[in-house]
Amino acid sequence: MQPAISPELAVRRGREAIEFYKQAFGATELHRVGGTDDNPSVVAQLAVGDTSFWVNDESPPNRNHSPESLGGTSVRLLLTVDDPAAALARAIVFGATEISPVAEEHDWLVGRVQDPFGHVWEIARPPADWPPAAK
Repeated sequence: MQPAISPELAVRRGREAIEFYKQAFGATELHRVGGTDDNPSVVAQLAVGDTSFWVNDESPPNRNHSPESLGGTSVRLLLTVDDPAAALARAIVFGATEISPVAEEHDWLVGRVQDPFGHVWEIARPPADWPPAAK
């Protein structure tokens, strides 16, 4: 197995968060533990394109706090798409809050939203010659 890094997003209202990511970003659910009426705490692996990430209900005893509990986040997530304006608008329809509209920055088209669970997303399209050639 190759080493890999997968983001894990701590949230309040995990089941709602999973549905938001499916609707707003087109995520697919790869794996889920819990998230039922009998076991409401949830851990799920989601994928957008070739990238996966985890979503789980926060667990303060395990030092796993949501942005809502912390009053902010120290991490931004970058979602690259062909049409960032359409993706940003879709996220807003499903409950995200616009931080900044899509605009050109450093040859990228980038807009920013905060999802309903406190995570900040940059929704962007890289320049046509991305990624840069290796040096």
